Amino acid sequence: MTSIADQPEKKQSSERAWIAAIKDVLDRPLTSYHIVLGATGLLLVLGLMMVLSASSVLSLRVNGNSYTIFVRQLIWVGVGLPMAYVASRMTPRHFRMLAYVALLGSMFLLVLTYIPGLGVGVNGNTNWLNLGGPLQIQPSEFAKLAMVMWCADLYARKEKLLTQWKHLLVPMVPVCGLVIALVVGQHDLGTALVLMAVMIGMIWIVGAPTRLFVATIAVVGTVAAYFVNAEKYRLDRVTSFLDPFANPTTVGWQAYHSFYALSTGGWWGVGIGNSRQKWSNLPEAHTDFIFSVIGEELGLVGSLTVLALFLTLAYAGVRIATRNTEPFVRYAAAGITIWIMAQTLVNLGAVIGLLPIVGIPLPLLSYGGSALLPTLIAIGMLLSFAKAEPGAQAALKETRRPRFGWLPSRRMSYK
Repeated sequence: MTSIADQPEKKQSSERAWIAAIKDVLDRPLTSYHIVLGATGLLLVLGLMMVLSASSVLSLRVNGNSYTIFVRQLIWVGVGLPMAYVASRMTPRHFRMLAYVALLGSMFLLVLTYIPGLGVGVNGNTNWLNLGGPLQIQPSEFAKLAMVMWCADLYARKEKLLTQWKHLLVPMVPVCGLVIALVVGQHDLGTALVLMAVMIGMIWIVGAPTRLFVATIAVVGTVAAYFVNAEKYRLDRVTSFLDPFANPTTVGWQAYHSFYALSTGGWWGVGIGNSRQKWSNLPEAHTDFIFSVIGEELGLVGSLTVLALFLTLAYAGVRIATRNTEPFVRYAAAGITIWIMAQTLVNLGAVIGLLPIVGIPLPLLSYGGSALLPTLIAIGMLLSFAKAEPGAQAALKETRRPRFGWLPSRRMSYK
């Protein structure tokens, strides 16, 4: 019979066993790989489910079919997953070979949006490119991935020169500044802010001195403030952010109904498909404000689950960046993590009222192929980098070993 005095000791022993078990799982070579795969898969499934729910009313009114928008998103996922798989099978050498091509290609596509007949305006932003028929893409979304790849390759080449400030900033800042200027010229300040965050983040992860880092933030902040003041509708968004209930029927409409959706969700939500705000009250319910529908239909528990999945993905990205020794892999993994998390924070900040509304989608959850495809390719890159962690290749070979001696073994090398 166990005495009362022995109970605290048993509890401590149980806690130590749990901690040891968790540490054992985290120390496994393929942990990063499985975390990225699991978190991304859950976000994609949840995203498809919520796109179907959030878009059903709009899709029925516009297309006469509640499933049209959902089917389009399903097709984009079907296109993006093979691209992510291909990226996961590539090596850092392949990505470095494509870095300059991706950057120049994305800049070329951005320039094409300025040509009348090719550039398509949506909600005041001429940031879409007409490829013929119903097919349109948003080049600025692909520019995010291209900028990360190019910056990572550039800094990897300059690894031994990064103690000098001029090699930290040149040619990185002028080139990234040109990409950002092309996006700002499209009147797409939201995407420009994410690109600015990527640029600043890349300067930070290579170890820029504090004074240089702060000076860069100050310059970028000044430029952003200038462009906000340059357009009245942007300034209205900022002022409405400070008091969204001042004009709930005009500039505060989106924020007001976003708050209402989140506040009516309670702990467990009103149930999947039962959102009331998606009935023409909440604009962009299946894109920029899909998190509002999640909060309304799945409640606080569902909202916190989404946040936990993004934090898990961020942890995996940081883990991959810190556990690899190759400079390009470290910089690219960190850059991808900064990009996805910066876009997530800007979107969620706008939805819950902590930041002005700038109109950018929530990664992996919002509707839209132009945003989804580069994100899935970036996830494929993280999976590729995870396989370069110490001991990962040996673990992969072990998992591919056949159970029966007479079956051929499929083994691949990471070169």
